[in-house]
Amino acid sequence: MSVLIFVDQADGHIKKSSFEILTYGADVAKQLGTTADALLLGATKEDLAALGKYGITKVYHIDNANLNNLDAQVYAQVIADAATQTNANVIVCSHNQTGKAVAARVATKLKAGLVAGACALPDTSNGFVVKKTVFSGKAFANIKIASAIKVISVNPNSHSTVIGDGNATVETLNINVPTPKVKVTAVNKISGDIPLTEADIVVSGGRGLKGPENWGIITDLAKALGAATACSRPVSDADWRPHHEHVGQTGIQVAPNLYIAVGISGAIQHLAGVNRSKVIVVINKDAEAPFFKAADYGIVGDAFEVLPKLTEEIKKLKASA
Repeated sequence: MSVLIFVDQADGHIKKSSFEILTYGADVAKQLGTTADALLLGATKEDLAALGKYGITKVYHIDNANLNNLDAQVYAQVIADAATQTNANVIVCSHNQTGKAVAARVATKLKAGLVAGACALPDTSNGFVVKKTVFSGKAFANIKIASAIKVISVNPNSHSTVIGDGNATVETLNINVPTPKVKVTAVNKISGDIPLTEADIVVSGGRGLKGPENWGIITDLAKALGAATACSRPVSDADWRPHHEHVGQTGIQVAPNLYIAVGISGAIQHLAGVNRSKVIVVINKDAEAPFFKAADYGIVGDAFEVLPKLTEEIKKLKASA
């Protein structure tokens, strides 16, 4: 018996959230007294043996052209077959777009119990109980998985990545890869330096910016911090910013280490998409803005005065470092 970790990648590079679940899966394996192995599908540019630094014993790499683009049904079948072939009783993946598409399908194929959106290691003192977020992150639930095989998708940024020493052995598996039913004819990529879902820092603006012509103070701060930029729904609805920058319950859900909200009131729909951020900083001239109640740090002030000063100080700190 072992723990099998599905490693998600894009354009041949492993996603940030997958490094987190490598550590998570290795820690689960320690609890169960077994080993943790990784599974990577499709062509890659990564040094797979180096994944041993995260506590992994083996990396199973299935390099097949049918796996270079995500087809949830194909991925689910291959992951389920890999779990069966490797005798894995716990399958771990990230609770991102890919994980949400495949985890339930894998669980169905393996007749396994599933916890989607786990935020902590399982409690194995009395069975196998997994803590997860519910009600858009406003509460938690403890779910007991009684099945022999268990599938867990882990919320990004809910488990610290630990890097140690060692190398993993890289092997392949003799698995039949189905032909995808969906054919990818073109890929239109969103331009930008840092994808929102992979960013450690996000600077987000709302209607308090008053118009798209003022967005420079957001991008200047983001560049100084090495951050991604985002916006609230009213901003994207007004076409001040592209819709792929909209974060919130009805947009992209993010979980960076630092989320800076500028001129955003903090409606519950917006908070639901960002409340897994480790640190939230709110900048708003309205001292009664609801977002301050959820903030770790708050600045009551005019964004047009605060942000240029903040950006300048950050540049000075970086220059002196």
